[in-house]
Amino acid sequence: MPTYAYILVSLALFFVGTSGVLLRRNALIVLMSVELQLAAGTLALLAFSRALGDQRGHVFAFFVMALAAAEAAVGLAILVSVFRTRRTANLDDVNALKG
Repeated sequence: MPTYAYILVSLALFFVGTSGVLLRRNALIVLMSVELQLAAGTLALLAFSRALGDQRGHVFAFFVMALAAAEAAVGLAILVSVFRTRRTANLDDVNALKG
């Protein structure tokens, strides 16, 4: 499969993630959209790494996946904490993080 096909898929994933961040107000959907954007960037990184025949891009992609897992864990912990106090996951209702 040629490199441009991977880049087009990565671009489509990134735009879907961006539209999810900009259009949706549910915090869980926004977190999933950010994860989709991170996956799109990782796919592009792997595509270029494969095209150039360099293995350092693959190693860097593993670090990006570990970062994405940590970001998801912290984001979900914050979301659960906000949901317990405010009883909503709507980002418009949660405009201040005062206790």
